Amino acid sequence: MVGGLLGLSTTGKHRPVENPPLVLVGCSGGPDSLALAAVAAFFATRGEVRVGAVVVDHQMLPGSAGVAARTAEQLRGLGLDPVQVRTVDVEHDGGGPEAAARAARFAALDAAARELGAETVLLGHTMDDQAESVLLGLARGSGTRSLAGMRERRGLYARPFLKLRRAETLAVCQALELQPWHDPANSDEAYLRVRVRHNVLPFLAAELGPGVTESLARTAGILGHDADFLDGLAGQEFARIAQLGPDAGDGPAEVTLPEDELRGLPPALRTRVLARAVVVLGGCQPSQERLGAAETLLERRGSAGPVQLAGKVSAWRTSRSVAVPHEGRGYGKLVFRRTA
Repeated sequence: MVGGLLGLSTTGKHRPVENPPLVLVGCSGGPDSLALAAVAAFFATRGEVRVGAVVVDHQMLPGSAGVAARTAEQLRGLGLDPVQVRTVDVEHDGGGPEAAARAARFAALDAAARELGAETVLLGHTMDDQAESVLLGLARGSGTRSLAGMRERRGLYARPFLKLRRAETLAVCQALELQPWHDPANSDEAYLRVRVRHNVLPFLAAELGPGVTESLARTAGILGHDADFLDGLAGQEFARIAQLGPDAGDGPAEVTLPEDELRGLPPALRTRVLARAVVVLGGCQPSQERLGAAETLLERRGSAGPVQLAGKVSAWRTSRSVAVPHEGRGYGKLVFRRTA
């Protein structure tokens, strides 16, 4: 599980290496990430990897600094080194507190991995988290990528526990006499995810059978392969038709997409190309609703917009100059720009 994602042998045969690569565990102190840290610490004893940890203090609850310090102490007791506590300021940008906390957390993990030279960051999400993500995607009317849930491996990040149930991570903590922190937000039904966890999934299990969590997670795995394939095709089309520039120092400030080319794409690729334009400009993955609003610009005549997309990116439809011959609605382009 953990060893496989790190490219280590799981047959019991291993060799210590002279300069083992560093792996970090993103640890909140909860049962899932604390159990993951303990399992990763075992692999560190084999000499093939070094294992450290990053504890992110979001400062969103009273006493959060104390929770972070106690978590770091337990991690050092497990033999993890280095162990960092990173304090972040959560900035709300209209996406809700959970999304803002997630963005701040990943920014802190990215920075720690860069500074420490880590090759991988392990996250403690379980099969239960995956099932909840699929249900939330269904409730929002999201597309394939959202329904695919979380990937087992994506870039720097790996999630070795996606095939484990939450109860199993609690059992690991109990067996090792660890003291996990239980986030009170996980019991606050003001959050949609908490209602899904405590009300919706138990109801579905009672009505459909106890394997519903496994079925939802399996669906995510199937859709993940489909989404990866479509994203790859969309990336090729984006590279073919997109015009980037000018450079703003941290990437392009504008992306232009010719509408004739966009109209020629299958809908599944067209929305992905539009989304890629937003992400290239530093924005977040737009919702299906926002992508649909951008796509309707193709139905307009003359200049239209703006449509506000995720992460302070807006889209317009602009006409060609009147000096350029055109016929019907087959002219113009969509322009994506950073708005701040």
